[in-house]
Amino acid sequence: MGRVPNLTRADATAAVRNPLAFIAARWTPDPRTVRRAAFAALVMAVVIVVTGGAVRLTGSGLGCPTWPKCTDDSLTATREMGLHGAIEFGNRMLTYVLCAAVGWAIIAARSTKPYRRVLTRLGWAQFWVVMGNAVLGGIVVLVGLNPYTVAAHFMLSTALIAVATVMWQRAREGDAAPRPLAGPAVQQLVWVLVAATVLLIAVGTVVTGAGPHAGDSSEVERMPVDWATISKIHAVLAWIVVTLTFALWFVLKAVDAPSGPSARTRDLFLVLLAQGAIGYVQYFTDLPEILVGLHMFGSAVTWIAVLRVMLALRERPEAAPAGPLRPEPGTQAYDATSLSMAGPR
Repeated sequence: MGRVPNLTRADATAAVRNPLAFIAARWTPDPRTVRRAAFAALVMAVVIVVTGGAVRLTGSGLGCPTWPKCTDDSLTATREMGLHGAIEFGNRMLTYVLCAAVGWAIIAARSTKPYRRVLTRLGWAQFWVVMGNAVLGGIVVLVGLNPYTVAAHFMLSTALIAVATVMWQRAREGDAAPRPLAGPAVQQLVWVLVAATVLLIAVGTVVTGAGPHAGDSSEVERMPVDWATISKIHAVLAWIVVTLTFALWFVLKAVDAPSGPSARTRDLFLVLLAQGAIGYVQYFTDLPEILVGLHMFGSAVTWIAVLRVMLALRERPEAAPAGPLRPEPGTQAYDATSLSMAGPR
């Protein structure tokens, strides 16, 4: 085991002023570590969606009736609140696990050598989305599970999954200018697919907001739309997404595109078939909670699969350095280099 360096007063001051730069100056993660950190953040983004659905499906949406405390007098759930309080409070605690995963991703990205600004920004973007969604989650509780705020809460979680997916992908590639692997027509078709998927997910939140699982009891407000009608619209949008996916797979085969985009499109098609099967079964079996939960998980996986198709249409090879790597600002190497360049005074 290596010797732990003694920290001087200047080191301690630097650690307080800029802890990320302090860590980056003393630790260089290997690329696998950065990829794992980005993937961990993505996994936790999906987990928080699934557990949030479990809160609603178990009728625990108001298990902690206020926010940020669990009750007016207690920060945590009490024994008198029973299982519902424990479930809701447990989901709140998972937000800290999500923050830890995102924090690890930020630290790993910030410490990468050479410094990759885009990864750090994607990590911080996740952090601020998590903070915004935590506040929105509190508002959801304070307004008694208003279905519009619940829908916004889910859509913001979907945005978090999008940012986490992009960071995971960028951690596995270089920073050179993207090189397209398909023509403009194919790229436009993929953008239509992405837009249709966003609309599908948004309408799915309306289905939930109007249906029996909108809250933890029949007394919770529902969206004033006909549930059967909006469910049929949701199914039509799902078939549009499936059709677009099949068309994209056919076009990629016809133009002899690289194997990467075709493989990811095939994976998306299989995910959509599984998600559609779950959706129809839950519709015709009066929405059993376990299938609704699986459908929510499938929604997150579908969204990730769509984004991976979009990201597969270009590649970013490692950028060749134009000259000697300049040390990163805020590090000891940067300070030493600045002094040497300045010369004697």
